[in-house]
Order: sequence, then C-alpha cells, then structure tokens
Amino acid sequence: MATLQLKPWKTKRWGRIAFLVLTSVLMLVPMYLLVVSAFKSQQDILAHPFSLSPDQLTTQYLKKAATNPDFNIVKGYAVTVLFVVSVNVLSVALAGPVSYVIARRSERRYRMLLLLFVAGTFIPSQVLVIPVVYTLKFLGLMGTIPGFVLFETTLTLPFSIFLYAGYILTIPASLDEAAAVDGAGKHRVFWSIVFPLMKPAVVTMVILNTFSVWNDFVNPQIILGPGSGLYTVTTGVYAAVSQYSTDYTVVFPTLLLAVAPLLVVFVLLQRHVISGLTAGATKG
Repeated sequence: MATLQLKPWKTKRWGRIAFLVLTSVLMLVPMYLLVVSAFKSQQDILAHPFSLSPDQLTTQYLKKAATNPDFNIVKGYAVTVLFVVSVNVLSVALAGPVSYVIARRSERRYRMLLLLFVAGTFIPSQVLVIPVVYTLKFLGLMGTIPGFVLFETTLTLPFSIFLYAGYILTIPASLDEAAAVDGAGKHRVFWSIVFPLMKPAVVTMVILNTFSVWNDFVNPQIILGPGSGLYTVTTGVYAAVSQYSTDYTVVFPTLLLAVAPLLVVFVLLQRHVISGLTAGATKG
C-alpha cells in the first residue's frame, strides 16, 4: 500500500525533472553551437557542427569579426551602453517615486492606477511603434538619441512600477512616519529611507532592463534608422552579417561578440534577479 501511495508523487517528480532537462537542452544546445562554431572553420561547421576538437579550434575568425569594417564592435558596445545607462537612470527616477505613492496610499484610485500600469505589461512594444513614430516626428525627436531613450524608458515603466510597488509594501510604513517626525519631507523619506531598502528590486529591474535594451532590434532599427549613423549591438550585427548570411565564419563570431557581455552579466548577477523577483512578489 505504501508503494502505491508514493507512485503519484514519484510520477510528478520525474515529470518535473524531465521538463527541466528538456528545457535546459533546448536552451543550451543553441548556445553551445554558437560558442563552438565561433572558433571553427566553415567546412568544419558544416561537416561536424557539434564536434569539439581543440586542435581544430582557432581564434582567427573571432579576431576578424572584432575588426570587421562593416561593424565597429567597440562603437556598438559604447552606443548600447549609453542607451542602457540612460534608460536605467530614467526608469529608476520615474518608476521609484510613482511606486512609492501607489504603495503608500490606500485609496481605490491608486489600486486602479497600479492595475493600469500592470495592463501595460501585456501590450507588445511592436504595437506601439507606429503611433510612437508619429509622436516622435511631431516632437522632432525621430532618429535622435533622446527620442529612442524616452521610448525605451516608457517600455520599462509598467513592470518596474509593479515590482517596486510590491516591494515597498514589504517595507514598514513606520519608517516613513519616524522620518516625518524628524522633519523629513516626502521626497527625502523616499530617497533617503525607502529607496536604499529597495536595492534587491532595483538591481533586478536594472538587469532586466539592460537585457531588454541590449537585445532590442526592432525599435532602434525603426526609430534611429540607418540614416542616424548610430548602431546598437543588435542593429550593427545585422548590418555586418546580412551580406554574409552563408559565411558562418563571419556570422557566429559576430553573434558571440554581441551576446558575450550579457552572458557574463547574467552569470554574475543571476542570484540578484531571483531574489529581487521573489522579494517583490511576497506581498501586495
């Protein structure tokens, strides 16, 4: 009887393990092919795509991709980092105070405001491109860095406000009251008392926003456009490999250079993402 009672539990357990293994394989195999193929010749990639022979690996194709005249990878990094930093600074500056007001007020209209922001997370950014293009043209910001940064920042606000508000709810309101008694105003209470305690949630959103801006292709391609002369990592890679779509010794090394910084960031900071998401979801 005891054996029969354990069978459903064992079935669920092995089902979870099988699902995790399958998901891991589906995610890791393409990454493995990308990394390995970046160090292999065209013939070796076509004949033995999964092979890993140290004597056949070379860094010459990676060096060639780094000095590709069709795409200055250093400039691509610089432009993308500029966008990442600008979007994160603006996102924190805007989403933080809004989240604080929503979390600390109990009126129904603030709950509805939060729901409105949450609804924004379900709207694909591609749906907004056409009205945004018309708006930016009207404001004279089309094809400019400020126009692109403002649009990318807007895309980060819904989920940032949702996560920050949930996290602020876990911070005792008595801290605000104590600071107010000492003469601190609302802005000082938030930036000096509450904001430092939001570090896990802020770090999480900074990482997620960094991935979003770094990997974005459609928005910079349309809003900045080739005429601006500004290439992010993704649009630069597209410009560099589009004419070499069948030359894998150009495609794979260039793609690896584009994603390498994100891989390093993710490996080093993944625990902050998990802790920030779970902490922000514990209340609210």
